[in-house]
Amino acid sequence: MCGIFGVYAARSASHDRRFVERALRILAKESQSRGKDSSGLVLVDDSAHTYRVLKGAVPLNTLLRAGTVSTALETSLAKYEARASNGSTGFTAMGHSRLVTNGSQLNDENNQPVVKSGIIGVHNGIIVNDAGLWEKHSQLCRDYQIDTEVFLAMMRSHLDAGYAIPTALSRSESEIEGTISTAMMIPDKGALVLYTNNGSLYTLTNDKDTLFFASEFYPLRVLAERMKLDLDGEYTIRQLESGSGILLEKGKFPLGRFQADTVRIAAPVSTIALRNGQHRIVVDSINDGKPQLELVKEVSAIARAPEAKRLESMLESNRDRVARLRRCSRCLLPETFPFIVYDDFGVCNYCRDYKIRNQPKPIEGLLKLLEPYRSKDGTPDCIVPFSGGRDSTYALHIIKKELGLNPIAFTYDWGMVTDLGRRNIARACGKLGVENIIVAADIRWKRENIRKNINAWLKKPHLGMIPLFMAGDKYFYHYVEQVKKQTGIKLNIWGINPMENTDFKVGFMGVGPDHEKKHIYSLSIGRQLKLLKGVVQAIASNPGYLNSSVFDTAGSFISRSIRPHHDYFHLYDYFRWDEREIDELLFKEYKWEKAVDTTTTWRIGDGTAAFYNYIYLTVAGFSEHDTFRSNQIREGMLSREAGLKIVNEENQPRYPTIKWYTDAVGIDYEHAIRTINSIPKLYG
Repeated sequence: MCGIFGVYAARSASHDRRFVERALRILAKESQSRGKDSSGLVLVDDSAHTYRVLKGAVPLNTLLRAGTVSTALETSLAKYEARASNGSTGFTAMGHSRLVTNGSQLNDENNQPVVKSGIIGVHNGIIVNDAGLWEKHSQLCRDYQIDTEVFLAMMRSHLDAGYAIPTALSRSESEIEGTISTAMMIPDKGALVLYTNNGSLYTLTNDKDTLFFASEFYPLRVLAERMKLDLDGEYTIRQLESGSGILLEKGKFPLGRFQADTVRIAAPVSTIALRNGQHRIVVDSINDGKPQLELVKEVSAIARAPEAKRLESMLESNRDRVARLRRCSRCLLPETFPFIVYDDFGVCNYCRDYKIRNQPKPIEGLLKLLEPYRSKDGTPDCIVPFSGGRDSTYALHIIKKELGLNPIAFTYDWGMVTDLGRRNIARACGKLGVENIIVAADIRWKRENIRKNINAWLKKPHLGMIPLFMAGDKYFYHYVEQVKKQTGIKLNIWGINPMENTDFKVGFMGVGPDHEKKHIYSLSIGRQLKLLKGVVQAIASNPGYLNSSVFDTAGSFISRSIRPHHDYFHLYDYFRWDEREIDELLFKEYKWEKAVDTTTTWRIGDGTAAFYNYIYLTVAGFSEHDTFRSNQIREGMLSREAGLKIVNEENQPRYPTIKWYTDAVGIDYEHAIRTINSIPKLYG
């Protein structure tokens, strides 16, 4: 879930030092969008047999400005410039821009590049079964928290057993669940090896003396354009297909290309492979002197913490009081629901005016629409917005397996995706062999914006302003269009669940329901204006909302509701949404991981949902789950009795995820919960 990149220019290359430095900086800049939590760089001085690793919990642009890094880079470039006289084989560098998942970025041993058993590796993706692999290979020694370590340890074990590099890599990768796109330097072999199990790795090379690589096509295209490289002649950009790799040994071309499944069973070439001990790996930690916040916490660890029982006891359930609420006789919506009206039979207006949505159009219609976009040569032909949730995962599966398209999954990580969500993304993309393009926000900044808005809200709670907490994620829509432009792919297919209509959120701002809207997230001009008026009034009465997040919020609104979107379809307009079928597929095919604090599979990778649903439930006596299950009842997919039973389970406060959320955004859990509990209830 990170950006990796690299530059190799052989001794015989005609490029000067200015060229290779500029190429490195272009790739670094373009790769940074995939993660800014930490970064690292490896510079090779083969004339001194030294590998310099520089890394720290700083963005890549900050790392490159650090004095230690500048000096090291200057030394490498000077030696490349004098390569004819100093025995250097050329210029070699690789870098990493990290979106933190496993392992705290505050411990540099967990930051990339990772050094393990004489191998230096950068890794994009998540190994979801790393704990099981350490247990299985008990002879291996674990030193860090990061998942990449087990892969490098297994690689070294196979190399020491005498296997060639491609075979050692293939045998190691065959045991891994999740995604792995990697670049590794193996000093004792004089080798640089690239490999991917989901296609998230590209090369730009002339196949004789120069190699560039990156996690995506776009940075290499930018590099080629700015450096005026001839892509129609001397240079070529290629995607490494899922399950393939390349090997550069002793700096010599041609590149050794291999498929993992064809080398996995190869026998070792000797009983043991002796290491050349003359190479030094020097690691320097880089920091900017600013205080650092912990960016990754496991929800399961929060549940086990010593104070968990006391803090969880602060959460209200109010089950008896909520149970006494009058509800629709057909669905589950209570009397506190905005704009609700019951008729003489106790049926609410939402049921009376409901339009059946889960009636898919003929699949032939979709196939006809897709035909102009379908690639003829197996290259990617559609973008699938991919949150990693159950509905987008099922959509990705259908698009790849049944529609026969060649999708790229696009994920926008705005800082509220939990590690569970990221692991499930890795499971699906690794299993399907689908490239995953990630755009990572400045997570510290995004979380700071959320913190300011929640603190303002806590001073004067207003149910209509709760969506402001989630405003920052709507840039998803903006970046979908950006990724389409960068990749040259026109089509995107959404996997939005047709049952997710949550009109009550704007209802608390005085905006009535629209039963005629085409899509669940549609908001007519009139309703937008009414919503805007309500928001302006709320801000006028609570100036705390006028903080640095205003521009982020405004941009989100423009991205979602104003900017035009083209060439897209909704998968569930043509495929019937079936919760049981989806869940069965996720667990059987992708070994789906459930949350530790709820029975549902809906929105379990979203760190915000548990918090705002607790507010709605505590104050109004219902949550998103009531609306979701009510829609299923109206569709004939669920009985009212079954829906009520399920909702009673799903509406239980999710302490571990709520605590994860308050910790992540930096608000005081106890103050927030006491304030929420003290808000006057809308029910008796």
